[in-house]
Amino acid sequence: MKVATWNVNSLSVRLPQVLDWLAANPVDALCLQELKLSDDKFPVAALQEAGYHSAFFGQKTYNGVAILSRSPLSETVRNIPGFEDEQARIIAGTLQGEDGPVRIVNGYFVNGQAPDSDKFVYKMRWLQALRDWLHSQLEAHPRLVLLGDFNITADDRDTWDPEGLRETIHHTTAERDELKALLALGLHDAFRLFEQAEKSYSWWDYREFAFRRNRGLRIDYALVSEALKPQVSACVIDRAPRKNERPSDHTPVVVTF
Repeated sequence: MKVATWNVNSLSVRLPQVLDWLAANPVDALCLQELKLSDDKFPVAALQEAGYHSAFFGQKTYNGVAILSRSPLSETVRNIPGFEDEQARIIAGTLQGEDGPVRIVNGYFVNGQAPDSDKFVYKMRWLQALRDWLHSQLEAHPRLVLLGDFNITADDRDTWDPEGLRETIHHTTAERDELKALLALGLHDAFRLFEQAEKSYSWWDYREFAFRRNRGLRIDYALVSEALKPQVSACVIDRAPRKNERPSDHTPVVVTF
Protein backbone atom coordinates (compact mmCIF):
# COMPACT_ATOMS: atom_id res chain seq x y z
CA MET A 1 0.00 0.00 0.00
CA LYS A 2 1.21 3.50 -0.85
CA VAL A 3 -0.18 6.64 0.78
CA ALA A 4 0.95 10.16 -0.10
CA THR A 5 0.46 13.74 1.03
CA TRP A 6 0.66 16.89 -1.08
CA ASN A 7 -0.22 20.50 -0.31
CA VAL A 8 -1.32 21.57 -3.80
CA ASN A 9 -1.85 25.27 -2.97
CA SER A 10 -5.08 25.49 -5.06
CA LEU A 11 -6.57 22.36 -6.57
CA SER A 12 -8.26 24.30 -9.36
CA VAL A 13 -4.85 25.54 -10.54
CA ARG A 14 -3.00 22.28 -9.88
CA LEU A 15 -5.59 19.67 -10.95
CA PRO A 16 -3.79 18.77 -14.22
CA GLN A 17 -0.57 18.25 -12.23
CA VAL A 18 -2.39 16.06 -9.69
CA LEU A 19 -3.89 13.92 -12.46
CA ASP A 20 -0.50 13.59 -14.17
CA TRP A 21 1.17 12.67 -10.89
CA LEU A 22 -1.47 10.04 -10.07
CA ALA A 23 -1.10 8.52 -13.54
CA ALA A 24 2.66 8.18 -12.96
CA ASN A 25 2.33 7.29 -9.25
CA PRO A 26 -0.88 5.27 -8.76
CA VAL A 27 -0.90 5.43 -4.95
CA ASP A 28 -3.70 3.85 -2.95
CA ALA A 29 -4.50 7.16 -1.27
CA LEU A 30 -3.43 10.78 -1.77
CA CYS A 31 -4.05 13.37 0.94
CA LEU A 32 -4.38 16.92 -0.40
CA GLN A 33 -4.21 20.20 1.51
CA GLU A 34 -4.98 23.80 0.63
CA LEU A 35 -7.68 22.98 -1.90
CA LYS A 36 -8.81 26.62 -1.84
CA LEU A 37 -12.22 25.75 -3.26
CA SER A 38 -15.71 25.07 -1.95
CA ASP A 39 -17.24 21.60 -2.02
CA ASP A 40 -19.46 22.39 -5.01
CA LYS A 41 -16.33 23.13 -7.08
CA PHE A 42 -14.51 19.90 -6.17
CA PRO A 43 -13.52 17.97 -9.34
CA VAL A 44 -15.21 14.67 -8.41
CA ALA A 45 -15.79 13.55 -12.02
CA ALA A 46 -12.21 14.17 -13.22
CA LEU A 47 -10.78 12.22 -10.30
CA GLN A 48 -13.33 9.43 -10.71
CA GLU A 49 -12.26 9.12 -14.33
CA ALA A 50 -8.67 8.75 -13.05
CA GLY A 51 -9.81 5.88 -10.82
CA TYR A 52 -10.14 7.67 -7.48
CA HIS A 53 -12.93 8.15 -4.97
CA SER A 54 -12.94 11.53 -3.22
CA ALA A 55 -13.66 12.48 0.38
CA PHE A 56 -13.32 16.23 0.71
CA PHE A 57 -13.88 19.14 3.05
CA GLY A 58 -13.52 22.39 1.15
CA GLN A 59 -13.60 26.07 1.90
CA LYS A 60 -13.71 28.99 -0.52
CA THR A 61 -10.33 30.74 -1.07
CA TYR A 62 -8.51 29.21 1.93
CA ASN A 63 -7.66 25.84 3.53
CA GLY A 64 -9.54 22.70 2.48
CA VAL A 65 -8.48 19.04 2.66
CA ALA A 66 -9.29 15.87 0.73
CA ILE A 67 -8.40 12.18 0.59
CA LEU A 68 -8.38 10.55 -2.85
CA SER A 69 -8.48 6.76 -2.62
CA ARG A 70 -8.68 3.73 -4.91
CA SER A 71 -11.53 2.29 -2.82
CA PRO A 72 -14.11 4.28 -0.84
CA LEU A 73 -13.32 5.38 2.69
CA SER A 74 -15.52 4.52 5.66
CA GLU A 75 -16.10 6.33 8.96
CA THR A 76 -15.27 9.73 7.52
CA VAL A 77 -14.75 12.63 9.95
CA ARG A 78 -14.39 16.32 9.10
CA ASN A 79 -12.46 18.60 11.48
CA ILE A 80 -11.64 17.84 15.10
CA PRO A 81 -14.78 16.70 16.96
CA GLY A 82 -15.54 18.98 19.89
CA PHE A 83 -13.20 21.75 18.70
CA GLU A 84 -15.08 24.72 17.29
CA ASP A 85 -13.35 25.76 14.08
CA GLU A 86 -14.53 27.65 11.01
CA GLN A 87 -11.53 26.48 8.97
CA ALA A 88 -11.51 23.24 6.96
CA ARG A 89 -8.32 21.56 8.22
CA ILE A 90 -8.92 17.87 9.00
CA ILE A 91 -10.45 14.95 7.16
CA ALA A 92 -10.12 11.34 8.27
CA GLY A 93 -11.35 8.01 6.96
CA THR A 94 -10.65 4.29 7.03
CA LEU A 95 -9.20 2.55 3.99
CA GLN A 96 -9.42 -1.22 3.68
CA GLY A 97 -6.02 -2.73 2.89
CA GLU A 98 -4.92 -6.29 2.20
CA ASP A 99 -3.62 -6.61 5.77
CA GLY A 100 -6.59 -4.88 7.37
CA PRO A 101 -8.02 -1.38 7.75
CA VAL A 102 -5.79 1.70 7.87
CA ARG A 103 -7.06 4.89 9.49
CA ILE A 104 -5.90 7.89 7.44
CA VAL A 105 -5.94 11.32 9.08
CA ASN A 106 -5.14 14.21 6.73
CA GLY A 107 -4.36 17.60 8.25
CA TYR A 108 -3.59 21.08 7.05
CA PHE A 109 -2.01 22.37 10.25
CA VAL A 110 -2.32 26.02 11.21
CA ASN A 111 0.48 28.22 9.84
CA GLY A 112 0.55 30.51 12.88
CA GLN A 113 1.96 33.58 11.07
CA ALA A 114 4.31 34.76 13.86
CA PRO A 115 5.04 33.67 17.45
CA ASP A 116 3.52 36.85 18.92
CA SER A 117 0.28 36.73 16.91
CA ASP A 118 -3.30 35.66 17.67
CA LYS A 119 -2.90 33.09 14.89
CA PHE A 120 -0.08 31.47 16.85
CA VAL A 121 -2.35 31.17 19.90
CA TYR A 122 -4.93 29.49 17.63
CA LYS A 123 -2.20 27.18 16.32
CA MET A 124 -1.30 26.04 19.85
CA ARG A 125 -4.97 25.47 20.76
CA TRP A 126 -5.55 23.57 17.52
CA LEU A 127 -2.50 21.34 18.04
CA GLN A 128 -3.58 20.48 21.59
CA ALA A 129 -7.11 19.63 20.40
CA LEU A 130 -5.66 17.48 17.62
CA ARG A 131 -3.49 15.59 20.10
CA ASP A 132 -6.43 14.93 22.44
CA TRP A 133 -8.57 13.64 19.57
CA LEU A 134 -5.78 11.50 18.10
CA HIS A 135 -5.34 9.81 21.46
CA SER A 136 -8.87 8.42 21.17
CA GLN A 137 -8.45 7.71 17.45
CA LEU A 138 -5.40 5.56 18.14
CA GLU A 139 -7.33 3.58 20.73
CA ALA A 140 -10.13 2.95 18.22
CA HIS A 141 -7.84 2.54 15.18
CA PRO A 142 -4.40 1.17 16.13
CA ARG A 143 -3.37 1.05 12.44
CA LEU A 144 -3.27 4.82 11.86
CA VAL A 145 -1.25 7.24 9.75
CA LEU A 146 -1.34 11.02 10.19
CA LEU A 147 -0.29 12.90 7.07
CA GLY A 148 -0.27 16.48 5.90
CA ASP A 149 1.30 19.89 5.91
CA PHE A 150 2.32 20.30 9.55
CA ASN A 151 3.79 23.81 9.21
CA ILE A 152 6.45 22.77 11.75
CA THR A 153 10.08 21.72 11.33
CA ALA A 154 10.78 18.78 13.63
CA ASP A 155 14.42 19.74 14.22
CA ASP A 156 17.39 21.55 12.69
CA ARG A 157 17.81 18.94 9.95
CA ASP A 158 14.49 20.09 8.51
CA THR A 159 15.43 23.68 7.72
CA TRP A 160 17.96 25.24 5.37
CA ASP A 161 19.00 27.90 7.93
CA PRO A 162 18.60 26.54 11.48
CA GLU A 163 20.39 29.40 13.20
CA GLY A 164 19.00 32.26 11.14
CA LEU A 165 15.44 30.98 11.48
CA ARG A 166 15.62 29.82 15.11
CA GLU A 167 12.46 30.69 17.09
CA THR A 168 10.73 32.09 13.99
CA ILE A 169 7.46 30.59 12.77
CA HIS A 170 7.72 26.83 11.99
CA HIS A 171 10.91 26.75 14.12
CA THR A 172 9.77 27.74 17.62
CA THR A 173 10.39 25.54 20.64
CA ALA A 174 6.64 25.65 21.39
CA GLU A 175 5.73 24.24 17.96
CA ARG A 176 8.40 21.56 18.08
CA ASP A 177 7.26 20.56 21.56
CA GLU A 178 3.72 20.08 20.22
CA LEU A 179 5.08 17.87 17.43
CA LYS A 180 7.03 15.86 20.02
CA ALA A 181 3.80 15.48 22.00
CA LEU A 182 2.10 14.02 18.91
CA LEU A 183 4.96 11.55 18.51
CA ALA A 184 4.68 10.67 22.20
CA LEU A 185 1.20 9.28 21.48
CA GLY A 186 3.01 6.39 19.82
CA LEU A 187 3.54 7.85 16.35
CA HIS A 188 6.74 7.66 14.30
CA ASP A 189 8.07 9.98 11.60
CA ALA A 190 8.14 7.60 8.62
CA PHE A 191 10.75 9.68 6.77
CA ARG A 192 13.23 9.35 9.64
CA LEU A 193 12.86 5.58 9.82
CA PHE A 194 15.31 5.46 6.90
CA GLU A 195 18.66 6.94 5.94
CA GLN A 196 17.93 10.16 4.06
CA ALA A 197 20.03 12.63 2.14
CA GLU A 198 21.02 15.76 4.03
CA LYS A 199 19.01 18.88 3.25
CA SER A 200 15.87 16.94 2.29
CA TYR A 201 12.94 19.36 2.15
CA SER A 202 9.30 19.31 1.03
CA TRP A 203 8.62 23.07 0.73
CA TRP A 204 10.49 25.92 -0.94
CA ASP A 205 9.45 29.57 -1.12
CA TYR A 206 8.55 30.89 -4.57
CA ARG A 207 10.88 33.83 -4.00
CA GLU A 208 14.65 34.25 -4.38
CA PHE A 209 15.11 31.05 -6.45
CA ALA A 210 14.67 29.07 -3.22
CA PHE A 211 14.04 25.72 -4.95
CA ARG A 212 17.02 26.07 -7.27
CA ARG A 213 19.19 26.94 -4.25
CA ASN A 214 17.54 24.23 -2.10
CA ARG A 215 16.60 26.73 0.59
CA GLY A 216 13.66 24.75 1.90
CA LEU A 217 11.89 23.28 4.90
CA ARG A 218 10.61 19.79 5.62
CA ILE A 219 7.12 20.54 6.93
CA ASP A 220 5.12 17.76 5.23
CA TYR A 221 4.97 14.51 7.20
CA ALA A 222 3.63 10.99 7.47
CA LEU A 223 3.47 9.80 11.08
CA VAL A 224 2.71 6.11 11.52
CA SER A 225 1.39 4.30 14.56
CA GLU A 226 3.30 1.62 16.46
CA ALA A 227 1.17 -1.06 14.80
CA LEU A 228 2.01 0.19 11.29
CA LYS A 229 5.69 0.98 11.90
CA PRO A 230 6.99 -2.57 11.14
CA GLN A 231 5.17 -2.48 7.79
CA VAL A 232 6.76 0.76 6.54
CA SER A 233 9.23 -0.14 3.78
CA ALA A 234 9.99 3.33 2.37
CA CYS A 235 9.25 7.03 2.73
CA VAL A 236 10.41 9.47 0.06
CA ILE A 237 10.00 13.10 -0.95
CA ASP A 238 9.20 13.38 -4.67
CA ARG A 239 10.83 16.64 -5.78
CA ALA A 240 9.77 16.28 -9.44
CA PRO A 241 6.44 18.18 -9.24
CA ARG A 242 8.22 21.23 -7.78
CA LYS A 243 9.96 21.55 -11.19
CA ASN A 244 6.62 21.88 -13.01
CA GLU A 245 5.47 25.08 -14.63
CA ARG A 246 3.26 26.90 -12.08
CA PRO A 247 4.07 24.39 -9.30
CA SER A 248 2.82 24.23 -5.77
CA ASP A 249 5.43 25.43 -3.29
CA HIS A 250 5.15 21.96 -1.67
CA THR A 251 5.94 18.58 -3.21
CA PRO A 252 4.55 15.10 -2.44
CA VAL A 253 5.74 12.81 0.34
CA VAL A 254 5.03 9.10 -0.24
CA VAL A 255 5.05 6.33 2.37
CA THR A 256 5.03 2.67 1.35
CA PHE A 257 3.67 -0.11 3.59
